[in-house]
Amino acid sequence: MAPSLIPDCRMNLTVSTCLLSFCFVHCLCLDFTVAEKEEWYTAFVNITYIDPATSAVKTEKTECGRYGEHSPKREVKGQVLLPATPQDRQACDPNVRFPRAAQSGGAWVALVAAGNCSCQDKIRNVADSNSSAVLIYNTGNDSITMPHPDTADVVAVMIPEPKGRELVGLLEQGLVVTLHITVGTRNLQKYVSRTSVVFVSISFIVLMNISLAWLVFYYIQRFRYANARDRNQRRMGDAAKQAISKLQVRTLKKGDKEIEPDFENCAVCIECYQPNDVVRILPCRHAFHKHCVDPWLQDHRTCPMCKINILKALGIPFNADCTDDIPPDYEVSLRGPFTNPISAASEITVNESSVVLEPDPQMPHHYTDTVPQPDQSRIVRSSEHQPPLRSDLDTSALMSVERSDVDLSTEQECDEAKYRASQR
Repeated sequence: MAPSLIPDCRMNLTVSTCLLSFCFVHCLCLDFTVAEKEEWYTAFVNITYIDPATSAVKTEKTECGRYGEHSPKREVKGQVLLPATPQDRQACDPNVRFPRAAQSGGAWVALVAAGNCSCQDKIRNVADSNSSAVLIYNTGNDSITMPHPDTADVVAVMIPEPKGRELVGLLEQGLVVTLHITVGTRNLQKYVSRTSVVFVSISFIVLMNISLAWLVFYYIQRFRYANARDRNQRRMGDAAKQAISKLQVRTLKKGDKEIEPDFENCAVCIECYQPNDVVRILPCRHAFHKHCVDPWLQDHRTCPMCKINILKALGIPFNADCTDDIPPDYEVSLRGPFTNPISAASEITVNESSVVLEPDPQMPHHYTDTVPQPDQSRIVRSSEHQPPLRSDLDTSALMSVERSDVDLSTEQECDEAKYRASQR
């Protein structure tokens, strides 16, 4: 994997971990926090009575009641009655009586107050008096879903205390109040389990801690990597400055081969050499404008043409950990060039006019051999478009190579003339 992709992969892994943690906790909340579900119904309470002052029929309908948990959810209609004595208003006595129950002549609804005993006992005591429904007014402004198991088929509805006090006041005035109860809205209540909440909270905290620890570890590693890279860059920069100071510098003059029109241009700026130009000569004998190649060497520490490492060529020690800035073919230059198996001679790329390499000492030089073909010539002319060639010579031998002042083509012509003369 490329080094530039490692931070992105780490960040993507961190984000994925956080998302997975959130999804996991969300699933836990959906599946385990809801321990119980309760279904309850509201009740519409419709009150009808005759106003004694105006003799008009008044009707009030409000959705203020709530059916009991075990109550049948059905419609009920009847006259509202109170216990005979104020002490029995809560209907906790099994012998509670409703004196006007016999006079109602039909279905009737018992109005009792909450407190002193359970709703189950109140409903049972009222059911013994053949009441069609029990209307219990709570202590407060709220109505709850009261539990009352084993209360037969009696409709039980709870209303808030203000509504109950209003009905008691009408009944104490001697008015006949008719109550009509109808089924209201169906509701579904969810109860949260404390155990599930604790489990989800602990899971969330653990996952978040893992994600936080991973983020801290990631940024620490990234900080250390950045510091190490900057430190190595500084060391390599100092080594490059030391190497540049040891390289040969020449000032071109008229008559130098570099100024000739057919000589190669500077490979960095692609401009011809002019008299009085200052050139930098690298260990591989490639020459460039000093102001062009110095910044390159400072950043890359390699020859722009053959990619040889100047630190290795000059024997300057450098930090081996700085592998992120070393060119790809640096290891190739360290292993040394390869030998041409055909000619058994070394080849080297130069930026001068030509270089003569010594022949193999194991092969005697006989002029009785055939004239060498152009493709077998040991003369290697450089070009900025040619790929870098390999040499069996080590970097120390490269530094000892001097430019030849002899025209090799003329020398070959002389050798060929001598060979023809000896044959005659």
